[in-house]
Amino acid sequence: MTTLAGLPTTPLPPFVTYQDQQLMVEGASLAALAREHGTPLFVYSRAAMLQALAAYQRGLAGRRHLICYAMKANSSLAILQTLVAAGCGLDIVSGGELERALAVGVDPTKVIFSGVGKTRAEMRQALSVGIGCFNVESRAELDVLDEVARGMGLRAPVSIRVNPNVDAQTHPYISTGLKGNKFGIAHEDVLSTYQHAAACEGLRVVGIDCHIGSQITQTGPYLDAMDRVLDLVEQIEAAGVPIEHIDFGGGLGIDYQGDNPPEADVLWQALLQRLDVRGFGDRQICIEPGRSLVGNAGVCLTEVLYLKPGEQKNFLIVDAAMNDLPRPAMYQAFHRIVPVAPRASEDAPTWDVVGPVCESGDWIGRDRALAVQSGDLLAVLSAGAYCMSMASNYNTRGRAAEVLVDGAHAHLIRARESLTDQTRLERLL
Repeated sequence: MTTLAGLPTTPLPPFVTYQDQQLMVEGASLAALAREHGTPLFVYSRAAMLQALAAYQRGLAGRRHLICYAMKANSSLAILQTLVAAGCGLDIVSGGELERALAVGVDPTKVIFSGVGKTRAEMRQALSVGIGCFNVESRAELDVLDEVARGMGLRAPVSIRVNPNVDAQTHPYISTGLKGNKFGIAHEDVLSTYQHAAACEGLRVVGIDCHIGSQITQTGPYLDAMDRVLDLVEQIEAAGVPIEHIDFGGGLGIDYQGDNPPEADVLWQALLQRLDVRGFGDRQICIEPGRSLVGNAGVCLTEVLYLKPGEQKNFLIVDAAMNDLPRPAMYQAFHRIVPVAPRASEDAPTWDVVGPVCESGDWIGRDRALAVQSGDLLAVLSAGAYCMSMASNYNTRGRAAEVLVDGAHAHLIRARESLTDQTRLERLL
């Protein structure tokens, strides 16, 4: 029986649909966008981002809360602008991200500065604009921030990130809450660290922070981490150091390969219930979702260049590569790959989908059944997070263009990078 090959057997991400056997994002044809802008091309759904954010907002409705988008997931200005306009603050991890945050008009008091390696220059930069909080990750960092703040005649608002030694049950590279990870203060050292911070003239303790990892698909690790954090809050406040807000980080996963993470509002219903039972329901809640806001909103379009059948493997060579989509090469990550215009086929061959970069690690997907010819377009799904933000110029490849779709309207939000763009800061001898 002849069928359309390569069609997904699981639901597509929100606002990605087939209409008349052509793949669409909202009301925009992906084939038309590829003709206009070329490939590789990232296409994002504004509606998908706002829908994901709305789930968090519903889950936290009626509570004092601050949702700060973790912009390392995707820091394109128009995406930041979209989320800030919808009420988000921003979670940053560098001075460059602070500049991007300010460029889109975020209220600085709704900026949280995370990360293990803030420099003195970055601390001064953030203090000068009056950010809401520094999430501090070591005693040494506390001392440097205290010194910098006193030198500016200021007091830095701080929240100490604790490492609760909770297994997020995710990939080791994106697990952050175990003793063997570089992040946060060890559970047994937290109380003394808070007492030290409270004694520093340049610091003002405002909260406690915990983030155990990324692409978490179960509620259990969040509940375990919450209990350990609340145990610490009780100890810290008993020692005379008040805690104004509790920051539970982010990390909620998305559906890459039939994953079934809880919906954000369902997750927060469970977490808030535990918070109330423990007697902390009146505290301000801060969270920093990243991937779960933008991951499923993005598609990467790529053109099939060559079909290379082999004795052991069939290779499907496309124009997107590990410099555009680093996650498979870095984490052995899975992205669904579907045809933009499916072809009729009785038996679709199985391919490894690979890019043109000169590395054996340059692959996008392994063992995919696809009926394709050279010149066809493929869509790599769930590519909104940790793709464009991690993209590089390896092999002197320009970074891809980006388009944001809003209904039937498509806006070019980043032009394709040229060689002139890449070499602008270089000098011949």
